[in-house]
Amino acid sequence: MAKILIVEDDKGTRDIYSSVLGQAGYEVDVAENGEAGLAKAKEGGYDLILLDVMLPKMDGIALLGELKKTPPKAGNKNIFLLTNLSHDPILKEAISLGARDVILKTDINPGKLTEKVKKILAA
Repeated sequence: MAKILIVEDDKGTRDIYSSVLGQAGYEVDVAENGEAGLAKAKEGGYDLILLDVMLPKMDGIALLGELKKTPPKAGNKNIFLLTNLSHDPILKEAISLGARDVILKTDINPGKLTEKVKKILAA
């Protein structure tokens, strides 16, 4: 069973994504801010991390920078940004820090998220 970490400060979004992915058979862990997300990501072992960019306590870009400086105990396979930013220079920085790609929240519904996650994990 694939293990997924959702780092998202919006409780509604976090709950919906967690529920949908859990129902799809994934083991889902959540973090409500960047510091909590970093602590979990540093433990590692996630097949996928869905990382919001705009987070309290530490934004997603800073979290990626910390992971790059201090790699996790067990590797994380895929990190995708979960954001509403589309053509922002921050996204290029995130890719350079280890994020694989961007999932735009505005383009995705729970069903599409499950399809996207299946494709990511199958690749």
